[in-house]
Amino acid sequence: MGQTSSSAVDTCHGGGALGIWYTAIAGGESVEFAEKIVEEGDYTDGIPDECLAYIFQFLGSGDRKRCSIVCKRWLRVDGQSRQRLSLDAKSEILASLPSLFTRFDSVTKLSLRCERKSISLNDDALILISIRCQNLTRLKLRGCREVTDLGMATFAQNCKTLKKLSCVSCMFGAKALNAVLDHCTILEELSVNRLRGIRDGAKPIGPGAATSSLKSICLKELVNGQSFEPLVIGSKKLKTLKIIRCLGYWDKVLDMIGNGDGNTSLTEIHLERLQVSDKGLSAISKCPNIENLHIVKTPECSNSGLISVAERCKLLRKLHIDGWRTNTINDEGLMAVAKHCLNLQELVLIGLNATHLSLAAIASGCSKLERLALCGSGTIGDAELACIAAKSVALKKLCIKGCPISDIGIEALAWGCPNLVKVKVRKCRAVSGEVVEWLRDRRGSLVINMDGGELDGRDASGSDGGVQEGGMEYLSSVISQASTSGNGRVAMFRTKFGFLAGRSSLACTLRR
Repeated sequence: MGQTSSSAVDTCHGGGALGIWYTAIAGGESVEFAEKIVEEGDYTDGIPDECLAYIFQFLGSGDRKRCSIVCKRWLRVDGQSRQRLSLDAKSEILASLPSLFTRFDSVTKLSLRCERKSISLNDDALILISIRCQNLTRLKLRGCREVTDLGMATFAQNCKTLKKLSCVSCMFGAKALNAVLDHCTILEELSVNRLRGIRDGAKPIGPGAATSSLKSICLKELVNGQSFEPLVIGSKKLKTLKIIRCLGYWDKVLDMIGNGDGNTSLTEIHLERLQVSDKGLSAISKCPNIENLHIVKTPECSNSGLISVAERCKLLRKLHIDGWRTNTINDEGLMAVAKHCLNLQELVLIGLNATHLSLAAIASGCSKLERLALCGSGTIGDAELACIAAKSVALKKLCIKGCPISDIGIEALAWGCPNLVKVKVRKCRAVSGEVVEWLRDRRGSLVINMDGGELDGRDASGSDGGVQEGGMEYLSSVISQASTSGNGRVAMFRTKFGFLAGRSSLACTLRR
């Protein structure tokens, strides 16, 4: 079938009916080319409908629309094979729905979006859609403010095969969501963002029949997010839990999740701008299979909570921490990560006062670390970057933003991180363009992305990039002397790396 499809594509773009049609439109000689189509025939006649539908899948939305008006057959095949549809969900769409879903009768993924200043479709339109599209598996509602609990309840009764539901800036409430959870028994993903219909005193949401199948719950910007407590606690097969900017005290919910032996299915947790403390992190640590953890702008979380997570969640692969410059998480907590999280592959540290002590431990202990981002820290400087360069053997991508590093720290990358493929440097004022060019010359395969633009490295085969012989030993000897702090440490680094700065100036002079 693959060979047939390839031939069909070549035919369409190399002189077949589609190629002739495009030429006819472009040249304005529609009559002449129409006669030519009649004479030569439609080269796609021999292609089965299934193959033609397969070809359409490779086209963008605009090209697919244009193809649908070539002939009646292409129009029919396009409509019958279109599974994903996105509609402007204004109120006037109601009159067009019957003909629309007569043409697109195989839609399984539907997105309904309405602008803030427009009146959205109402219950009648949503119910009509549910009658015509009873095989829907995904539904996204955005700005559908005229849809009520009644419309959503009827929709849920008609579309019982729904697997993913996302609602943003809608006005229905707890009754609608409970109806979905009761009737859509194979629902796997639920995302609720700025839902206005959940008010004080509203009926709790869940648990329903769908709790046996739910794998992902995302709650975002909810005033009454605590209403989802029964659903979150009752979903025993939950793998992903995201709670972002929701009011309320969340330690109790997390404690109920980790109650007893903990939820063994949870692998990903995002906590952002919440009232959660070390008690909540301690509860998360009872879920031993956590692989992805985001702790973002939660000022009540400290080293104690992070240590409990690191000691018990040893499968952790991705860790994002935004300390919000509160200094409640620092070297002490990161040292525990370095000691226990040996499978760590991605680490993002924002607004933390980490130093070369913890970063050296992470670079040495987390031997699988491939992606590292250091942002908004006043303590991460040249010494810390040199530690990373000397010991992060597996590192592939490095991002540094808003840290007091200079050309000296960037030059250290020329001697370390042998697997490094991309470096991003943002808002580091002491880093000059000259050192970036120098590093690019030293490691030709490296992609360097700086504030002024991106520099793509040359092919590695044509450069002397990579770690120079003896360079790692020298860099390690420098790191071993980095026990001092403050100006003394920086001065020592300037002395040790002074010859590199000289080479940088010489290289620039030679190029000029």
